[in-house]
Amino acid sequence: MSFLEVLYFIVPSAIFYAAPLIFAAIGGVFSERSGVVNIGIEGIMVIGAFVGIVFNLFTYEALGGFTPWVALLVAMVVGALFSLLLAVAAIAFRADQTVTGVALNLLGIAVALFLVKMIFDGRGQTDFISARFPRFDVPLLADIPFFGPLLFHNIYGTSILAFVVAFLAWFVIFKTPFGLRLRAVGEHPMAADTMGVNVTKMRYIAVMISGALAGIGGAVYSQTITNDFSHATINGQGFMAIAAMIFGKWHPIGAMGAALFFGLAQALSIAGSTIPYVRDIPPVFLTILPYVLTILALAGFIGKATAPKATGQPYIKGKR
Repeated sequence: MSFLEVLYFIVPSAIFYAAPLIFAAIGGVFSERSGVVNIGIEGIMVIGAFVGIVFNLFTYEALGGFTPWVALLVAMVVGALFSLLLAVAAIAFRADQTVTGVALNLLGIAVALFLVKMIFDGRGQTDFISARFPRFDVPLLADIPFFGPLLFHNIYGTSILAFVVAFLAWFVIFKTPFGLRLRAVGEHPMAADTMGVNVTKMRYIAVMISGALAGIGGAVYSQTITNDFSHATINGQGFMAIAAMIFGKWHPIGAMGAALFFGLAQALSIAGSTIPYVRDIPPVFLTILPYVLTILALAGFIGKATAPKATGQPYIKGKR
């Protein structure tokens, strides 16, 4: 396998594995830009993955080829609703946001596995789905020398959607009045309140957007990578998304770039046995590679990246 063939194999794989992380990481950007720490992204991704697979299985005969896409929408809605648990606890009751997020992670996997056992006769995993996202070549762009086969050949629509969401999030956060209000309540909520911005409302909206995107990320992961749901379907991807958000300095495009970096690590860990030189590395090292890179990225950049000033701080109206 030549170097060019390795590139043609590993780059599309990295984009493929990065897509769910991009959705979840950008969801984290929205939440933390508003001042709410969403450690519960892992749990929301679990719920999204579960909902996506179960909806896919039970509606395939009625919806046919549209099933995976409709399942994404359902997972988005359920993820947004599930994130309300964090919003109510952290915003309304001013609970510790980190502890609440951890509780959300535990609740997500517990609820999902309980329902799997209830629906599938005590088994710990679902059936495999029949309706999957198709791969396709992007017209015209796939014919471009070098870049065509590298970026636009045999790709998933969900990967394109992830990039669209990243740039749309950048535009919303930095180029719209909504984004200005969002950043204001995350930096100085009292000043925003003084200017007539409803801090509580903005934070609720941001957390629900975060939950919606994490739910989509979970459904994308389960319907493109695993094609079923079990206790190990979402196994650290939510925490990788949080790391990508921090690595990307709370910026949608930065988070997307960091997610692609972690996607490359996941691609190497799963497909490394087919790549020259990489296949000579012991499999255990490839398996732990994504998690080691996550730790190194956080250790190297968390001190250099500055979070929004009010992140993690409950807002009490009229109190400095």
